[in-house]
Amino acid sequence: MSSSPNPSVASSSSNPPEEERLAALAANVIRGLAMDGVQKANSGHPGMPMGMADAAVVLWTRFLRFDPADPHWPDRDRFVLSAGHGSMLLYSLLHLCDFDLPMAELESFRQWGSRTPGHPEYGHTVGVETTTGPLGQGIANAVGMALAERWLAARYNRPGHDLVNHRTYVIASDGDLEEGVSHEAASLAGHLRLGKLVVLYDDNHISIDGPTSLSFSEDVLGRFAAYGWNVRRIDGLNRAEVASALAWATSQEERPTIIACRTIIGWGSPNRQNTAKAHGEPLGAEEVKLAKERLGLPVDQTFYVPEEVRTFFRAAAKKGAAQRALWLETFSGYRKEFPVEAEAFEAALRRDLPPGWDQAMPNFPLEKPIATRAASGAVLNAIFEKVGYLLGGSGDLTPSNNTLPKGVKEIRPGEYAGGYVHYGIREHGMGSLMNGMAVHGGIRPYGGTFLIFSDYMRPPIRLAAMMRVPVVYVFTHDSIGLGEDGPTHQPVEQLTALRAIPNLVVFRPADATETAEGWRVALERKDGPTALILTRQALPVLDRDRFAPAAGARRGGYVLTEDPDPEVILIATGSEVSLALGAKELLGGEKIRSRVVSLPSWELFAQQPEAYLEEVLPARIRARVSVEAGVTLAWKRWLGTDGEALGIDHFGASAPYATIYKEFGLTKEAVADAARRTLARIRS
Repeated sequence: MSSSPNPSVASSSSNPPEEERLAALAANVIRGLAMDGVQKANSGHPGMPMGMADAAVVLWTRFLRFDPADPHWPDRDRFVLSAGHGSMLLYSLLHLCDFDLPMAELESFRQWGSRTPGHPEYGHTVGVETTTGPLGQGIANAVGMALAERWLAARYNRPGHDLVNHRTYVIASDGDLEEGVSHEAASLAGHLRLGKLVVLYDDNHISIDGPTSLSFSEDVLGRFAAYGWNVRRIDGLNRAEVASALAWATSQEERPTIIACRTIIGWGSPNRQNTAKAHGEPLGAEEVKLAKERLGLPVDQTFYVPEEVRTFFRAAAKKGAAQRALWLETFSGYRKEFPVEAEAFEAALRRDLPPGWDQAMPNFPLEKPIATRAASGAVLNAIFEKVGYLLGGSGDLTPSNNTLPKGVKEIRPGEYAGGYVHYGIREHGMGSLMNGMAVHGGIRPYGGTFLIFSDYMRPPIRLAAMMRVPVVYVFTHDSIGLGEDGPTHQPVEQLTALRAIPNLVVFRPADATETAEGWRVALERKDGPTALILTRQALPVLDRDRFAPAAGARRGGYVLTEDPDPEVILIATGSEVSLALGAKELLGGEKIRSRVVSLPSWELFAQQPEAYLEEVLPARIRARVSVEAGVTLAWKRWLGTDGEALGIDHFGASAPYATIYKEFGLTKEAVADAARRTLARIRS
């Protein structure tokens, strides 16, 4: 570790003296921008950008391929700031490299309406490749990006025409590597030998509570070596060591690489560096002044950037522009020689569905009840090859989730052209990898597990919804209907929990035909994730000659069947729609007129025009009963003040599913009784 009192000369390099002088100045300018941004906002994390400024300058000016004129160039390198709390580092780099992020945005750090929020947000700030902040998510997303790069290369590259050949770089913190999701993702990255993934680990030994030694004493590089990664330890304040380590890392093709960069948090701050106070709070005006004096920056200027530093970074951007120009030449030749593949490549990047992709949807015989998980598998068998850019997977539940279409090859270490990923028992990692694939582009990922384990992957589900990426979750074993596995595996609160996530479409189909409509919804969505909620137990296939067409499910809710002038509405989702239909028959025998509404997706239904909502659930019919094998907490939304919700406001039990339904009062008789009670209350 350098002991130089002047951070502006803390690093040395074999570069020409003038270039080295500019690199040192550039690192200190970034430190100044980080201090000023956090100080002006009176909020933020200055320490990490100050500690990693040297490493970031080396990466962005000598290794990273990017072109600010085309931030979405498909073969650019991806950079992920997994340590998203240090966002001023990324914003400074984007600004200095001439991305569309003017200085006024840096001066508005963390303020209303700015493009520089507290943590980087995908789709909000140009050049931000994924939303980071929840620690561990960024590095796990990066594993997904690295897998996407290998998959696309295996699918589309041809001799002499490498359309896809880029790297994914990450800056990660101690906190990222402590979070469990990073273990899951890193383990899979090593297993799959994702050699184009490079992680710079900011090993600064400080967390919010104090030194990391309070709770963190493992051999991090030993752990990653055991995962199958290349590992190296360097002085992260020494630009020559950073450059040497990155040159070595980019020569490694068989394994991912992690470089532990020993840094000092808040480097340059005389009284705050190497302390927890440098992590998550402004340095203070006096300390900023002292730090700028030490760094050789003008103390009477804020957000100082000399023109020579801008020129230095623009040179790196110009290199990227030249690399993009060469890629465009390659793609032009590729398009002439391989027009079909070129068209497929561009369609995948746009997420366009090919014409007639859903024409081969299976027909489900009425006489054969089928679990909606099995119906989902049949749909995948019919559409998988037609869509072309689907990449499936499961958290070690493939036979249960029915997520592997027939004849589709699995991805294996070093073999990336298959269409299916075995994620292992890593639900959290699976969700985060799928997010990385989705933001990378060119892939529509879907992944399966039991609905109960959506709890393990809730953080990436939330982030997928926030980033508006079209990931598909295949959640099977959706209720007490899974039976004998008991309450530990029976989801009762998960549907409501998922429905609480903004921009996530939750779709629980009533039968096989609604399941097909759910897949149509999921694949036609381009602005957010979809969760398909599927049964283990077989359900009747509804006779669409007797009932309304299943296409109504695409609107989230529809009238399945009704008597003339109904006086009570029975609303249900999934397997409980059959109970509502049975209750309708019982009520009909008593001359009670009813309507049955299938409501597979609350989110889609709520998006419909008011006239349609009134058509399905008219205000004049106050007698309403809902039935769903889960908690009843949120059903008042559709029931109004007079309705009654049947569900399970407690945990399940271990027994055959039919027994559980009966013992917990979820039967057609119970639904009919609730309808009678509701009508009686309203009439009294």
